Amino acid sequence: MVPLAGIAMSMDDRLAMLLLLLTFVATGPGAISVDHWLARWVLDRPDKEEGTLDECPHVVVVGGGFGGIETVRGLRNSRCRITLIDQRNHHLFQPLLYQIATAALSPGEIATPIRSLFRGQRNVQVRLGSVTGIDTAAREVLIGAASLKFDYLVLATGARHSYFGNDHWAPYAPGLKSIEDATSIRSRLLRAFEEAETAADEAARAAWLTFIIVGGGPTGIELAGAIAELAHHGMDQEYRTIDPSTSRVILVHAGPRVLPTFPPSLSAAAERSLRKLGVTIYLDTRVLGVDQEGADLGKDRIASRTILWAAGVAASPVARWLNQPEDASGRIKVNDDLSVPAAEGIYAIGDAAASLGWNGAAVPGLAPAAKQQGRYAARVIDAQLAGRRPPPPFRYKHFGSLATIGRQAAVAEIGPIRMWGAPAWWFWGAAHIAFLTGGPNRVKVMLDWLWAYVTYRRSTRLITEPASDRPSS
Repeated sequence: MVPLAGIAMSMDDRLAMLLLLLTFVATGPGAISVDHWLARWVLDRPDKEEGTLDECPHVVVVGGGFGGIETVRGLRNSRCRITLIDQRNHHLFQPLLYQIATAALSPGEIATPIRSLFRGQRNVQVRLGSVTGIDTAAREVLIGAASLKFDYLVLATGARHSYFGNDHWAPYAPGLKSIEDATSIRSRLLRAFEEAETAADEAARAAWLTFIIVGGGPTGIELAGAIAELAHHGMDQEYRTIDPSTSRVILVHAGPRVLPTFPPSLSAAAERSLRKLGVTIYLDTRVLGVDQEGADLGKDRIASRTILWAAGVAASPVARWLNQPEDASGRIKVNDDLSVPAAEGIYAIGDAAASLGWNGAAVPGLAPAAKQQGRYAARVIDAQLAGRRPPPPFRYKHFGSLATIGRQAAVAEIGPIRMWGAPAWWFWGAAHIAFLTGGPNRVKVMLDWLWAYVTYRRSTRLITEPASDRPSS
């Protein structure tokens, strides 16, 4: 055995050991961990009804995102049986997905197995599968060749990337909606530095060290800021041929200002922070073409081997499944109570629904909105199950908007309060920790962020996608 006193440890190693001990206290081992006692307290709560639920009305919820999870939770005390269907087995905290793509976090820190969320809710069954359609006459959800009958149906199927009719750009400019997307982008991003290190000439090296992000909304600016920080600080002294800090990060936005849904003052603050990080910003600029070698921006052709898409989303095909009208983004139009017109007992929420529940305006496609709609849909269904009067029409409560640009740089709008810089950055971090699912995930993310803050190092710089997976010209 080697005595601990004889082990030479760097400052980074000592800090890592300290963070490991903190993680041990919070998440392990077994029966003495904090999360074990929290889970035991939840599972032992005496709020479970005994007896069979086989004869109870069947509520089917499609989608394990924020809206679907909140719907199921809202029906925990209702006399019904619930089936939650999702094509993946995990619930994903999408607001931090870009941090997987930029090597700041690992997938397990922002994703939680769906089954684990409902261990103590006995009226829930989780089913892994991909819904392909809905038979409204038979009141069945179609899952490939199988089907599942329902009495009530809640559609919380989210959204996908939109390339505005240019889907052939997708292989060259991937979007960010899933863990698979994020790990693929991370591999592309990190591989770009490796390819630049061995590039044959300066032109090829410059193309590998040029990163283009299309879209100036929250996802776009968060990606741009994180990539700039990674290049300028996270790889110091690790390469011998290239200097990663010479990388170009370019943000392209079709509108006159970034973060168009934020107040102009916060958009200006975000733009200043991005430029301070060295990000080049193209405003009022549309992308006219994308291929493996770069992007066409009007008269400009920029050589780049890494292009990321954050410019638009389109709803899942719920409207087509139900043969219902949809808005310009493909969302199904719903009534004031989030029900689908002329479809009894069917509701749509989150990014799948076009609701005018924000003082007559469209409800935004944000996680808090989906959660509020999920809770509301549960109240509506529970009232019907219990024979009570329905709740008043859905009204979205907007508590604020947040976006981070980089280290001690963020913008926040909370009611009449507007913040930017370090105060907004700390508030952004606290809010995202609070909304993460699961105590262990909160602790792990905090420790990873602390590590990155103190050392400028990213904890998950893994290339997991083979080079052959990149599209060819």
